[in-house]
Amino acid sequence: MSQKSIKEISRSIKEEALRLGFADCGFSRATQLPEDAARLRSWLDQGYHSRMGYMANHFEKRTDPTLLVKGAKSVISLLYNYYTHKTQYDPQSPILSKYAYGKDYHFVLKEKMNLLFDFIGSTCGKVEGRVFVDSAPVLDRAWARKAGLGWIGKNSNLISRKAGSFVFIGEIILDLEMEYNEVPESDFCGSCTLCIDACPTNAILDSKTLDSERCISYQTIENKGDISPDLAGKLSNRVFGCDICQDVCPWNSKAINHFEPEFEPAPGLLEMARDGWTNLDREQYNHLFRHSPVKRAGFRKLKGNILSL
Repeated sequence: MSQKSIKEISRSIKEEALRLGFADCGFSRATQLPEDAARLRSWLDQGYHSRMGYMANHFEKRTDPTLLVKGAKSVISLLYNYYTHKTQYDPQSPILSKYAYGKDYHFVLKEKMNLLFDFIGSTCGKVEGRVFVDSAPVLDRAWARKAGLGWIGKNSNLISRKAGSFVFIGEIILDLEMEYNEVPESDFCGSCTLCIDACPTNAILDSKTLDSERCISYQTIENKGDISPDLAGKLSNRVFGCDICQDVCPWNSKAINHFEPEFEPAPGLLEMARDGWTNLDREQYNHLFRHSPVKRAGFRKLKGNILSL
């Protein structure tokens, strides 16, 4: 077992995380999250999860990491930047969210997080733990906030002073003591309401609450049926995800481009004109989105979104 102090171990883990390309790394004690549990329960009770029934599953595990990893002592929260200034060439083309340009982030982050987990083992001796990238019921933003990596914005996204909000969040839950952040990041949204004002479907409610049924991201990805008739003509040309509330956020005004080659757009993706999108066939879809998160929606859903514009 390592003879390093908890402070030295925590510092070396953070240094390795940054070396691997993560934008930030923080640590929090693996305990229950009563306040976040209450917020989640209220959100579910009001039906704001729409048809995402899985959000109501495993409620206790979502708010207690010790139920996910036996003997868990710490949660390591990690941020990975995916911002890019690149945009689709044709202003009339159906719009994809920035995170969908390249390879599915689940694979990219999990590989890097497994490398970090191996580093922890080589540094500290045998540790038990698990790596999570949207792969289990974990309250990503709550843990990142608790670790001091940012605050929850009015659009319900995590906002980092270092990296803005165009970040993926992952966790390593493990049975190792760390040097914990004791003071959550302050809320720096202030009186700004740009994200609320910019949302074309009024999905952003008071108290940092999102109504999924009205959210463009939900409608173009999670909703496997037709787009809600109430939102007809309000999708702002979006067909997979939506960045509107993040694009207007002042904390993203100085966002820097990511350095991840795996997130670079597939050849020909950004250059495709509107006609190309309208005539997209399954073969082209499979070629463009072979390793993309767009696969989550599927060909029929994406095609339906395009034709509904």
